[in-house]
Amino acid sequence: MDTPHSGGVVWQPYRVNAAPSEPEPVRFAIDGAEIAVRLAGDRQKPALLLIHGFPASSASFRNVIGTLARTCFVIAPDLPGFGGSAPIDRPSFARFADVVDELLARLGARSFHLYLHDYGAPVGLHLATRDPRRVRSLIVQNANAHESGMGPTWSATRAYWDDPTPEREAEATAHLTFEGVRDQYVGGVPEDVAERVDPRLWAEDWRVMSLPGRLETNRALVLDYRHHVARFGEIADYLDRWQPPALMLWGRHDIFFDLAETLSWLRALPRMEAHILDGPHFLLETHPAECAALMDAFIRRVEAQRRR
Repeated sequence: MDTPHSGGVVWQPYRVNAAPSEPEPVRFAIDGAEIAVRLAGDRQKPALLLIHGFPASSASFRNVIGTLARTCFVIAPDLPGFGGSAPIDRPSFARFADVVDELLARLGARSFHLYLHDYGAPVGLHLATRDPRRVRSLIVQNANAHESGMGPTWSATRAYWDDPTPEREAEATAHLTFEGVRDQYVGGVPEDVAERVDPRLWAEDWRVMSLPGRLETNRALVLDYRHHVARFGEIADYLDRWQPPALMLWGRHDIFFDLAETLSWLRALPRMEAHILDGPHFLLETHPAECAALMDAFIRRVEAQRRR
């Protein structure tokens, strides 16, 4: 792999004996913070940007990167304040998009397939609406971009947005605990499905969230998500006008994004290929092989159509 040539890079080479599905993160200095990113595959191939959700990191993609790197140059960053990336000042989804945009520029990724999951949706959709021509396709995995996805579990958060008092902030951020982090993986999930999720995942996420500056980042993002919701109209216009090729992979046992959200995506993108699986919010933990195969086949088809 070529060494990154932009200034401010701290280079950490892959381990020689690393499994192909688990590239070791490299780190870039961006916006005054060290940003970790997993890179895999040939840089001459189409880029695939994988953006993780709360409360995880690029480790979410550890079981699919190997397959996807056969077809794509895979770029999987840790968002600022998550995983191996340091927090940034004044965290927001728009500023996270700025960081990812700078990362893409340093890697020479002029266009990319875009994977959206959870918090990755507001970040990635900032990139898409800023320059729609860069997006080769969308892969939507339990990612919200419509009011239909915001069911009763959002009531305390909406109340906080309407009246951001300390009392309402406490209610809206009550999930920022070890138990709340665990529920992101297995809350409301059938027992036989939950048993397939490794408990070390949420233990590691909570360890990282307990580091200096991380809880503050997450509190800020709970409030900032209201700006993502305010952009739903702009996002709808983007989808309606550009109609990017799209693949949906959805874990149906999701207590955070209502299943009705899938219909909104399908109405917005009538040619979208959709798969609703018997999995949780973190679908790649229970169905990695199926999802990797579907993504790989989809990207190959999109690229074949682009060459015609």
